[in-house]
Amino acid sequence: MLHWSDHLVIMPILLPLVTAAILLLIDERQRKLKSTISVISTVLLLVLAIKLIDVANDKAPEAVVYLLGNWAAPFGIVLVLDRLSAIMLLLTAVLGLGALSYAITWWHKASPQFHTIFQLLLMGLNGAFLTGDLFNLFVFFEVMLAASYGLALHGSGATRVKAGLHYIAVNLVGSSFFLIGVSLIYGVTGTLNMADLAIRIPQVADQDQMLLQAGGAVLGIAFLTKAAMWPLNFWLPATYTAAAAPIAAVFAVMTKVGVYVLLRLSPLLFGIEAGTSAGFGDGWLYYGGMATIAFGMIGVLASQAMGRLAGYSVIVSSGTLLAAIGSGNSAMTGGAIFYLVSSTLTIAAFFLLIELIERGQDAAANVLAVTMEAYGDEEDESEEDEVGIALPATLSILGACFAITAILMVGLPPFSGFVAKFILLSAILNPASNEPITTNAIPWDSWLLIGLIIMSGLSALLAMTRTGIRTFWGSIEGRIPRVLVTEIVPIIALLILCLVMTVEAGPIMRFLNETANGLHNPVHYIDSVMGAKPIGMELGI
Repeated sequence: MLHWSDHLVIMPILLPLVTAAILLLIDERQRKLKSTISVISTVLLLVLAIKLIDVANDKAPEAVVYLLGNWAAPFGIVLVLDRLSAIMLLLTAVLGLGALSYAITWWHKASPQFHTIFQLLLMGLNGAFLTGDLFNLFVFFEVMLAASYGLALHGSGATRVKAGLHYIAVNLVGSSFFLIGVSLIYGVTGTLNMADLAIRIPQVADQDQMLLQAGGAVLGIAFLTKAAMWPLNFWLPATYTAAAAPIAAVFAVMTKVGVYVLLRLSPLLFGIEAGTSAGFGDGWLYYGGMATIAFGMIGVLASQAMGRLAGYSVIVSSGTLLAAIGSGNSAMTGGAIFYLVSSTLTIAAFFLLIELIERGQDAAANVLAVTMEAYGDEEDESEEDEVGIALPATLSILGACFAITAILMVGLPPFSGFVAKFILLSAILNPASNEPITTNAIPWDSWLLIGLIIMSGLSALLAMTRTGIRTFWGSIEGRIPRVLVTEIVPIIALLILCLVMTVEAGPIMRFLNETANGLHNPVHYIDSVMGAKPIGMELGI
């Protein structure tokens, strides 16, 4: 019999779905009621995600398997909860609550049915993290994307509509690749259940290996488009810059959905037990990830607008994660998950912060500031310079948040960005924990990855320093933005979580290293899914 806690696995999908249905029936003029219901639902989702972390940890190394329709795998639909999926559920709930708390100040009024679409986005994200088969991964992908289309266009405006339509077109093409890849894999293996695929792929005949790998490659294109790997990431900076601040913040975790799927499927389907297909695609992920870091780094240095700076920072973080997955170095996986969580929280906070900072700025003044940087300031130097600048409380708070965000993005101590990069660099230099560091054994491409990670931090330092000086010290405007408590609290909360990750880095890394071991040794995952029996069979019926 299932324990009551096992039924919690389906709740991250049902809760936002039921909430969205209820919100759809409420008149749009009752915004306060809709906001209250949406916030309560998201808070419950956060509490549920915290509980599921405990459930997954208690069940480990096995996974919690929920058989929808009481059909055993691989014939029925299964939801699978393990440490990795529980981490992603918690990250989604945290960002969802932060973005929603920010949006209820006034952004939710910008277009109808905001709360309904937002809850459907959470449902799609949670379903993608919990599903145990490729077809339903496609279904939840489409739910997530359909909701994101509405949110990307939220608030109208020519720039937002143009970027949103490009985003829709790119993702429709990506969905087509998804279907083609799934069809090829099913044609070769006869199954779409992830655990069953892990069993059948080593048994694929040699003459069918080309079709199998072609299906994997086509499917990978769909995931890599969402994960923003170069050159498939051309859509991201414009879309994220144009989106409303709370939408861009929650979109930060959407990019990680593609990373999650690759992190899940790469060792499961193409791990060391995959026979001829073992390690398939790792080289593309590794070198493509490094190219993505380089591209994002150039974009960060070239960005004059803070929105584009944040967008290219998303690309840098995605490239770092893709390179870590493609390295085949299991020692990097725990650090990669730590970096995933830290960078996502940081960039989400940055997107929210940008909107508050830019309220006190003027677009024409920004152009003038860039011109003054390029050609020099022609102001009368005979005037006596003031010593220091008196900063009002609002600007002081925004400046402090900006400084902490910059430290996190750069990867300077003492915050979690530094811890994440330190763990990644340590894993590159010492891939086997029981062997001493021997520089002669480290290949050239590992040194290249080390250099790119360090240089990406340096580029972020230069860009954030330049932006901070221009915004808070050398600003040519005198307006102070009007900021409400409900807007600044979510930003501070996300930054505090990064601080907590630093203080509790030891226990968190032990948890994440166990998560990484489970990913690279998926026998318990496979046995849990394939061994789950319908309730009637357990009772002998």
